[in-house]
Amino acid sequence: MAQCLRLRPLPYFNSLSSTNYQKPTKLVAEVKKKLEKDHNSLPVGKFGRDDEDMILWFLKDRKYSVQDAVSKLTKAIRWREEFGVSDLSDESVRRVAETGKAYLHDYLDVDERPVLIVDASKHFPGEPHEDEKLCVFLIEKALRKLPDGKHKILVIIDLRAFRTQNADIKFVTFVFDAFYCYYPRRLGQVLFVDAPFIFKPLWELIKPLLKSYASLVRFCSAKAVKEEYFTADTVPASFRE
Repeated sequence: MAQCLRLRPLPYFNSLSSTNYQKPTKLVAEVKKKLEKDHNSLPVGKFGRDDEDMILWFLKDRKYSVQDAVSKLTKAIRWREEFGVSDLSDESVRRVAETGKAYLHDYLDVDERPVLIVDASKHFPGEPHEDEKLCVFLIEKALRKLPDGKHKILVIIDLRAFRTQNADIKFVTFVFDAFYCYYPRRLGQVLFVDAPFIFKPLWELIKPLLKSYASLVRFCSAKAVKEEYFTADTVPASFRE
């Protein structure tokens, strides 16, 4: 049996150190001070209330508004602790991962983005927390795979064999909420591949919930995925034909 792989601290903000961007140290210090004063019970260390790289990233996401960054950081740090992100491992998500419903592709796309692939036909609502754990585990794993200077990941949702029993609005909402609230500015694009006619009503329900993230969605063919996003050597097996 393969050795259990536990999540290691990921280079979550690797893009910042590789640029000439100077940290707005006063704003970072102000956020740290507010978090220490008003949210002292939050953990410290990597992904904690004193993690300056994380603070800077959320400041950037909130357009350098200290109050907005504090609010969003507080929720994100508390969520990571309550969800048990640092405890996620290959073993803890093994059963749901073995369904093949979602996985991290071995190769980057042509824009050097890690690629998460979802086979919607293998998803059946029923164990939301297990699906959420797999989702977060794969996002963390994808971010750890980011090359220096790269920020975002690509999500491919294969709808070729999608049926109504695979529909799960609650889980889709969780995924986009996770990117917005806990992994801001990390989602590069979402591809809905060969969506059947029966997916249209579901999309009409989902789209308003995504708000600005709806602009990141592209409906395309499997052929477009193969030809536009990968080389002949890196295209996922399910898109080679």
